[in-house]
Amino acid sequence: MNENISKRNELLSQKVIKGLESRNMTGYYAATKEEALSLTLQLIPEGSSVTMGGAMSAHEIGLVDALKNGNYNFIDRDAYEDKRAAMLLAYDADVFLVSANAITEDGVMVNIDGNANRVSAIAQGPRKVVFIVGMNKVCDDVDGAMKRARNVAAPINAQRFGLSTPCAKTGSCMNCKSPDTICCQFLITRYSKHPGRIHVILVNDSLGF
Repeated sequence: MNENISKRNELLSQKVIKGLESRNMTGYYAATKEEALSLTLQLIPEGSSVTMGGAMSAHEIGLVDALKNGNYNFIDRDAYEDKRAAMLLAYDADVFLVSANAITEDGVMVNIDGNANRVSAIAQGPRKVVFIVGMNKVCDDVDGAMKRARNVAAPINAQRFGLSTPCAKTGSCMNCKSPDTICCQFLITRYSKHPGRIHVILVNDSLGF
């Protein structure tokens, strides 16, 4: 990555981390994908039950392969014929891996979901939640984060899943009520009631959508 962009990301990450800490969440900065992978694995004790909420960022840093090949009870929902059963296992997992559709400079995270398995597990259930978030997802404020989630993340994900939504066709949110909509549940994570539960790894890269 360009040296100037990396320097900006490093400086901005410190502001985000300070915001996270004020919200009872723990933030980290990883200069590379490799460092992000190492940091994440340090947060996951061997033998832990681990599952995830469709986080492309986890794939992009090599985390999914590391979990599959390591000493972990990785609950791979893609390997389950009964997807609902796999999703329900997340609520009692030791570690839930996820990304954010957007995060504000003062540490508020925004996520949009279709089935709500991802946002519900972020809110309650798993003993530890680890976010892997590219610096491309940092926004000025909650309004900007909502706009990013609805106009960037949602259309790309709708296209990725082959859904017939207005945003998949136009590239921007149409505030639809389409049967295929993935904008069913909105979660704003502004504070963690439980110390040590939510960890956010900010990565000096463009990850996910």
